[in-house]
Amino acid sequence: MADSCRDAVIHLRWEHIAAGDVTAAAGRMVRLDGWLTGMDLNGCHLLLIEPPCCPGCRPGPASSRVFVTGAAPLQSGPASLIGVLGQTAEGHTLTAARPFGGGIGRRRLLASAPLVCLAAAAPAVEPLKLLQESVTIDVHSHAGRLLSVRTNRTFTPVADSMRDGGLAVVCLAIVSDAPTHRLMTDHRIHPFRNPAPGELYAYSHRAFARLHALATQQGMTILTDVASLQRARSDQPCVIVAAEGGDFLEGNPERVEEAYGQWQLRHLQLTHYRVNELGDIQTEEPVHGGLTDFGAEVIRRCNQLGVIVDVAHGTLSLVRRAAAVTTKPLVLSHTSLTNRPRPFTRLITPEHAKLVAGTGGMIGIWPVASLFPNMAALAAGMARMVAEVGVDHVGLGTDSMGLVGPATFDSYAALPGLAAALLAAGFGVADVRKLMGGNYARVFAASMDG
Repeated sequence: MADSCRDAVIHLRWEHIAAGDVTAAAGRMVRLDGWLTGMDLNGCHLLLIEPPCCPGCRPGPASSRVFVTGAAPLQSGPASLIGVLGQTAEGHTLTAARPFGGGIGRRRLLASAPLVCLAAAAPAVEPLKLLQESVTIDVHSHAGRLLSVRTNRTFTPVADSMRDGGLAVVCLAIVSDAPTHRLMTDHRIHPFRNPAPGELYAYSHRAFARLHALATQQGMTILTDVASLQRARSDQPCVIVAAEGGDFLEGNPERVEEAYGQWQLRHLQLTHYRVNELGDIQTEEPVHGGLTDFGAEVIRRCNQLGVIVDVAHGTLSLVRRAAAVTTKPLVLSHTSLTNRPRPFTRLITPEHAKLVAGTGGMIGIWPVASLFPNMAALAAGMARMVAEVGVDHVGLGTDSMGLVGPATFDSYAALPGLAAALLAAGFGVADVRKLMGGNYARVFAASMDG
């Protein structure tokens, strides 16, 4: 079942846990490598098969996580632990755990996500100037404290940091199911109640109004057509109105046209953290078998109007049908690549990514610190997606002020550092322009083409 290790420690692997092949190791000292989360309210850590992108997608099945209690304080992050293996009704446990040797630490992290040395030479192109002269776009964001709809809190600066960092356009997204989901005791985000009829529709009106107020207050133009997007530059930051979740539609397809006209909606993400009328989501058990007929009708209406269809948070089955239905490119705005498919993760497999790219669409890579601790790692993550789907199909979706955990960077003013990392990783100037916004601009134009 497992390899022997020094001092008779059994080197247990995740495939053994998934297969239930751990009987011989029960009650014995084992070694297990993975990613350790911070301590929860019950005094336990979770050891996961790979870094979580956020609490909302920590794996639920016992095959993907182990509850850990330490013999001494433990640090979150990449870890190689030894401890006594046990099991409860909730899953496997590792008690009296302590680091094995030096741990996997930086060496394993570098091996799993090779970083690029930026110190070797300064890029020949000045990164900020490159961005300032390009149509640069964050394809998914809640920047400016946009999501504080119920408290109506004061906005934080967005436009100034965009100017400082060379970002021309931000796709600002309301969250239409926000009143119905929250972080639960299993470390994942779930819906906790059903909305009342008309509730999410009314909520979306307040959320869209707040988005427009933010743009007006900070002097940001709302873009609705291709010509305006092609002229956009960071000295005059602009906004594309987006919605994360089609929950506000409440089964009424006519509301797509209404949001298009009344709120200038040009980017619609079908699902979020609630299985809605449009389809299934990655972080809950499937209900519909993928995209619903109503979801297909919404895609057709978006295609006719010129609204980008975003399949982030949707299951592989949803994306498969969406790709078959759409006549325009799809976007998957914020995720990253995994080669270890598992339930309830927000990461996507190469197959998933290729479905989106196959429509002519693009995938936004998000700067989650647990996955990408610095700009070089983020550039390497974008390069891995490029290796799967091609440089014409990758971009940046920060999920700014929407991430539950730390981000690789906290301000758009830091974006020249990402451009520098991409250049140092071997991407040419034309490709950096594509990755930093050109690919989304192409999708936007194709979506508007009637």
